[in-house]
Amino acid sequence: MIKPFAEACEENKRPILAVLEQQFADCRTILEIGSGTGQHAVFFAEHLPHLHWQPSDMAENLPGIGLWLAETQSDNLAEPIVLDMRKPDWPRETFDGIFSANTVHIMSWPAVETLFLGVGDVLASGGRFCLYGPFKYNGVHTSENNARFDVGLRQRNPVSGVRDRNDLQQLAEAGGLSLIDDIEMPVNNRVLVWQKQ
Repeated sequence: MIKPFAEACEENKRPILAVLEQQFADCRTILEIGSGTGQHAVFFAEHLPHLHWQPSDMAENLPGIGLWLAETQSDNLAEPIVLDMRKPDWPRETFDGIFSANTVHIMSWPAVETLFLGVGDVLASGGRFCLYGPFKYNGVHTSENNARFDVGLRQRNPVSGVRDRNDLQQLAEAGGLSLIDDIEMPVNNRVLVWQKQ
């Protein structure tokens, strides 16, 4: 098997790290939802040694993540676990922080609802959920590139698409999460940060 690689992960990992260094400064245990290739998990675990990083994804992506993990010496990086929003089996423990990048726009809306319900359950009181990606605001895209990206997503899969921050906020509030930050990132992306009350 060839080790998977995503150019976007390579490009955004350092800007995201700068955010996580602040948002997860007081955290110890992190659940990453949708680890994808595993590049982020390895990079963030190496650069945030105070964190115990738990990668997760759909079962078919775990072998690729494992190839990345096999090349790291980080002892704060756990073996990836299966976490599929279509039929989630959430971990029984709670986490101080949860991170997810470029996931909600490729999920169906019911899967996004499931994600926020689960985050509300497994995030510890006072814990933070950092969600990276493109978002709309009041139904409006933040750039022409994002609008074109949204069209492409929906052409490939009609149930996907760039999500509106207001809709996500409603799901978050239902799960006991309060929006505490909305951080501008390169290439028309954002990091939305919620805190568990």
